[in-house]
Amino acid sequence: MTVQPTDYRIAVPAPVLEDLKYRLSRTRWADTMRGSGWKYGADVGQVRELCEYWRTTYNWREHEDRLNQIPQFQARVDGVEIHFFHVRARKPALMPLLLLHGWPGSVYEFAGLIEPLTNPDSDGWEPAFDVVIPSMPGFGFSGKPQEGGWNADRIAAAFHTLMRQVLGYSRFGVQGGDWGTIVGSRLASAYPDTLLGLHINMPFAYPRNPSAEESAKFNALMLAETGYMHLQNTKPDALTIAQADSPAGLAAWILEKFRSWSDCSGDVFSAFSKDDLITNLMFYWAPNSIASAARAYFESAALDPPLFQHARVSVPTGVAAFPKEPYRVPRDWVEPLFNIVSWTDMPRGGHFPALEQPGLLVDDVQRFFANRASDVSA
Repeated sequence: MTVQPTDYRIAVPAPVLEDLKYRLSRTRWADTMRGSGWKYGADVGQVRELCEYWRTTYNWREHEDRLNQIPQFQARVDGVEIHFFHVRARKPALMPLLLLHGWPGSVYEFAGLIEPLTNPDSDGWEPAFDVVIPSMPGFGFSGKPQEGGWNADRIAAAFHTLMRQVLGYSRFGVQGGDWGTIVGSRLASAYPDTLLGLHINMPFAYPRNPSAEESAKFNALMLAETGYMHLQNTKPDALTIAQADSPAGLAAWILEKFRSWSDCSGDVFSAFSKDDLITNLMFYWAPNSIASAARAYFESAALDPPLFQHARVSVPTGVAAFPKEPYRVPRDWVEPLFNIVSWTDMPRGGHFPALEQPGLLVDDVQRFFANRASDVSA
């Protein structure tokens, strides 16, 4: 059955924005230890600086208007409304390309990639794509699942339906990191004949016969960086009630990850503008989606096979390995899971390359899928 998408415009009600400013003005800030900085998680001073900018200077309506210049739609798939950008190439498209975001990101990460992917330099070699950028179910302006079971496999199936039955694309490419890597991998495993290629920027796998040094490094990473994951895997709403109530609390939880996971040398505001950071936050605050987004972890925690232990992906896979990606592991750990035909060690960048290093990411995506061109008409 074909599902007809409906036009969509982001329109946050004025009372939501007024309430946001009121809450920011009434934040009760945690006390701090002198010189602690980011040692205990979020740096209260820097979170406070961002929130003051959010309250006094940031203009959501400007960003909302800019976002609404992008063609966007909603379609009901498996009982949930999926919000997505859909921009067709301005010259003959090499293929449709599904771009998948992660947590704590949003479709906003990819906004700056749309023009170079759909309308590349006409005098160069770069291919053009029809671009589809959906918000994960429960994220951003997509609908919030009202029943359990919305794990990575179900999300992958929903996006397969979106591309095939809603938009009419018989075959397509996929790019993603974080949840984009996870869902893209499950898509490739479940529907190998549909995908023309998979491009990922979070090459992660559990150790296979690691050396003592590799094992120690991996265990240290998991201990230092996965506390958020354990909480969201097990008891997400013990935290998300507070985040849904306090924009400062939401900002602290997410800003810490943008700092820890990016190539910013410890200065998060050197890698991202305050406007970009806050606009991404608005995709959680305005639709009150922080809880439904976090539940994706809970729902996927019991997957069989587990995340990152799926059957080997036969679809040709390209990897853009950014040096400050916290979950980057050696290539020989990743190869048993994927049919890797391209691996690019990037000179700079981290977990959020679409915002940090859009040029490097776009170039690698274009080159990888250009090499898949012979498969498009097959």
